[in-house]
Amino acid sequence: MKKIKAPVKASEHSDSEEELDPETHKKSLEKLKKTDPDFYNFLEENDENLLNFDVDSGDDASDKEDGDEDDDDKVHKPGPLRADSDESDFEDEEAKPVQGKITLKMVAQWQADLQSEVKVKLTTLTTVIKAFNAAMVRATSEDGASDGEYKVEGSSVFNAVIQMCVLYLPGAIRKYLGMEQSGKDPQKCKHFIKIKTHLISYLGDLLKLLGGVTSENILTVLLKHLHQMSIYVACFIRIAKQALKKLLTFWSTGEETVRVLAFLCILRITRNQQPALLDLVLKAMYLTYVKNCKFVSPTTWPGINFMRRSLVEMFSLDLNVSYQHVFLYIRQLAIVLRNAIVVQKIENRQAVYNWQFVNSLHLWADLLGATSNKAQLQPLVYPLVMIITNTIKLVPTHQYYPLRFHCVEILVNLSKESNTFMPILPFLTEVLTTFDFNKKHKKVSMKPLDFSCILRLAKSQLMENGFKDSVIERLYGLMLEYTANESHTIAFPDVTLLAVIQLKQFLKTCSVSNYTKKMRQLLEKIEENSKFIERERAKISFSLSEDKMVAAWETSIRTKGTPLQTFFENWSKINRIQKRKKITKNDEIAGELPKIKRVKLSNDAAQNTQPEDKGPVELFPSDDEEEDDHFKMDEDDTPAPKVKIAKKKEKKNNKKKPAKKKSSVVEDNTIDDKGDIVQEFSVSDW
Repeated sequence: MKKIKAPVKASEHSDSEEELDPETHKKSLEKLKKTDPDFYNFLEENDENLLNFDVDSGDDASDKEDGDEDDDDKVHKPGPLRADSDESDFEDEEAKPVQGKITLKMVAQWQADLQSEVKVKLTTLTTVIKAFNAAMVRATSEDGASDGEYKVEGSSVFNAVIQMCVLYLPGAIRKYLGMEQSGKDPQKCKHFIKIKTHLISYLGDLLKLLGGVTSENILTVLLKHLHQMSIYVACFIRIAKQALKKLLTFWSTGEETVRVLAFLCILRITRNQQPALLDLVLKAMYLTYVKNCKFVSPTTWPGINFMRRSLVEMFSLDLNVSYQHVFLYIRQLAIVLRNAIVVQKIENRQAVYNWQFVNSLHLWADLLGATSNKAQLQPLVYPLVMIITNTIKLVPTHQYYPLRFHCVEILVNLSKESNTFMPILPFLTEVLTTFDFNKKHKKVSMKPLDFSCILRLAKSQLMENGFKDSVIERLYGLMLEYTANESHTIAFPDVTLLAVIQLKQFLKTCSVSNYTKKMRQLLEKIEENSKFIERERAKISFSLSEDKMVAAWETSIRTKGTPLQTFFENWSKINRIQKRKKITKNDEIAGELPKIKRVKLSNDAAQNTQPEDKGPVELFPSDDEEEDDHFKMDEDDTPAPKVKIAKKKEKKNNKKKPAKKKSSVVEDNTIDDKGDIVQEFSVSDW
């Protein structure tokens, strides 16, 4: 057994020595070069170390047993095996790997720490803010490389970090600062200094994110989050100015929800730092309002109204500060108007007769009306009224009747809110006395002109019948509203006397029944209210010089109600319904309703029916057959008398030809099947 094993081991040892021998390896490579030159060339290009095998570097097995350390260094030692990756081929081997790669598990842990009921640690807040910064770097930078402690990869991790900060970070900061129950200033909290720099970094990143978002839904969520963080934004003037600049853009140009949220953020930031920011905000908001109210249309009108109402609220925060701004801007309007009156050039008139000027008047009238119970801004009522009245008188032509009505509407609202008498009726009755409503129109318009979004009419529009209809409607509505507001005053019969005389004169000269009907109704209501005030005035025992007694009497009459006020309330309800219909465009929807066409049955079809029935029930029955032809219209909805006569003759001459008559009926009944139109409507459309 031993003799057999010994030679086997020797052979194995000799084989291993041959494999490790450099000379043998070199000979095999030379042989490979001859047998397979292509493979040898491949090795030569890709692995030169294998071909340039150093013969002197290798030693016998006995040399290895001596433990030569230099040989061990030259032997290739493979590294640990790693799994394949799609991105591993593109990674830079020299770049240092990011140690803080954020995972969803880490985000979940941070979220749990933020929601801790016991205490929120500063390290948790700083870590979350650093993660948000890493997410912002990924969103804003081109390569997404982060120089910070953390790195965000993948949209799921990015969304998780943003969601965590939006939902849980504001409450965690309040808990850390101890502001959960007390609404004190964050700067007075003892831990504010520790988190101050981190808050500045976070708010700066949040503003960057707001500037890069275009989706309305995401913008809404971020603005709600900014509203929660507004108390911290106000702590840093530089951050607050950057935030206000972005918020003003959203407030003036965004969608409806975005506008409201942006204004709430502006209001909260300003109120938390009112002494330092109110002047800046009022000026910036007014200039933004004027810039964005240059063009008025049915689509832009709601946004302009919202900006005006929100500006009134901002100016009401501090009337002493607001007085300086309001006085300056009203004075600018007066200077522009004075130049237009003195110079009398087209350029100067255009500086007054535009939407920016009119909307500015509207804004200051609303502000003075809203603050009528406070004395700070009331001295500005008189100069504003003088500007509005002289704006009407600047170019008192027919083309500018829409602008006149806008100015009168502003005066009516200001008079009502400020409880101040203003002579408004002469500007309305002047239209009745100067314009000839009996003049025949040269053009026909189906609907009255809408004056709500125009200031000037074209000459072609003055020739339409819709122009006169609109003028009468506006005169009727404005005179009714103004007289209803003044209907409780003790001097109502005297104030409306001249207007009553001019209305009676108009009724004598005007021959258009639709116009005289409306004005006669208005005249009757004014005279009825005048008689009511005279009867109540006859009962008083105090003199007119006693202001307090007069004010008390007028208050009692207003509480009791007047005939004109009752009529105006009923009319305004109907008018509001009509405006809603105009906004929802019900007339256009009704125009698409299916039309009912009456078609006679043939004799064959009549014979198939029962003798008691005379065909289908007609919706519009008539006794004369000739009347049926008046309902038949051509494609252009124009009557065709020639066709009617031809058909009438055909009925007399061809009474015994049911076949031809049947074919004509079939032709009349042939309608393109485009589906049931009625099924396309739903309740929501109305």
